[in-house]
This record gives sequence, C-alpha cells and structure tokens, in this order.
Amino acid sequence: MNASPNARASSAPLAGGRAGWCLVGGTAALLVVAIAALVGTAAETTDGLRAGVRLTARSSLLLFLLAYCAGPLATLWSNRITSGLRANRRFLGLSFALSHGLHAALLLALAQRDPALFWTLTNVGTLLSGGVVYALILLMAATSFPATAAALGGRGWGWLHRVGLHAVWITFLVAFGKRVVLVDVAYALPTALLLLALVLRVAAARRRGRG
Repeated sequence: MNASPNARASSAPLAGGRAGWCLVGGTAALLVVAIAALVGTAAETTDGLRAGVRLTARSSLLLFLLAYCAGPLATLWSNRITSGLRANRRFLGLSFALSHGLHAALLLALAQRDPALFWTLTNVGTLLSGGVVYALILLMAATSFPATAAALGGRGWGWLHRVGLHAVWITFLVAFGKRVVLVDVAYALPTALLLLALVLRVAAARRRGRG
C-alpha cells in the first residue's frame, strides 16, 4: 500500500507525515463515531450492526479506490491534487485497512448476535476466500513502513502489494457485482467504478511503458 521501498521521497504537496497520519486518525474517528451512532440509535442492535457493515463496506471501497488509483491518476493527469493523492497513497492504504478491519469486527459481532442471519448472508467458501484477502491486507499494512518494506526487499514487496491489491479488487468486484443482479441495480455504480479503476491502471502502465 506504500510507495516502493526504493522509491525517492516525493516533494509533492501534503507528502505524508503529519497530514497522512491525520488522515488515518480522522478516518478512524469518523468511522467509530458513525458506527456508534448507527448501533446506538437502531431499534434493534442487529439492525445497527448491519448498517455499520454497509457503511464500512462503502468506506472501504472508497478508500481502496483512492489508494488503487492514486499512482495511475498522477501518471495520467499530473497536478497538485493527483500528486497529493500519490504522496499519501500509503496513508490511504492504511485507512482502507483500518476501515476494513472495522468491517470485519462488525461482521463478527453480527455473527455472535444473530448466527442464523449471519449464515444467510455468507457461506463457508466466502469466509475462506475472505480470510485469505484479509491476511493479504494485514501483510500489506504491515509492510507499509520503511523498515518492514526494506526487510521484505523490493522484489518481495512488489509481489505482495501487486497480488494483494488485485485480490482486494477482485473481491470487491465480485461482492458488488453479484448484488447488481441479486439485490439492487444501484450496485452497478460501485461495480462500474471498480472497472474504471482497472482501466486507469492499464492506461497508466501503458503511458509509463512508452515513457
């Protein structure tokens, strides 16, 4: 989720540091307050937990898309905003990991609160594949710091983050894509955004290849 361990430090505006950690802290505070409000004001705790699950699914998608597209956007349209996004890619990735960690915690709470409902929403196969993706997210978050990235090495770091990012992308695409047919056509919007994000990455890779 971080820039490559061999990459030079960016001179772009908002290049990480205090601003980046404020992003992570602000994300955590906003989500915790929002989840507490949803659970606290719901008529039933189960309803509040389900609302929190939906909220964190959406916040995770947004943060993931920003991290996933930060580099490609800066490559295709270099300006102050896209340079700032790329400079803070690590913190966007960490914010995504935090949001998705809260998503997992809410799912676990829902499983304990109403096991029957929980198993109507998921299955063993989804849990196993989701567990693999969560392990990749944890590994990417853990290696988003200079010391751990250097310990892993440039090649290992690159492999982990490429595989991890695209595993998360596939997971989101499947999760939202199937809901277009099964739940609500409104899920076509996040599905389209995920496909657009992949197009941007391919276009940026081709631009770099010609450079």
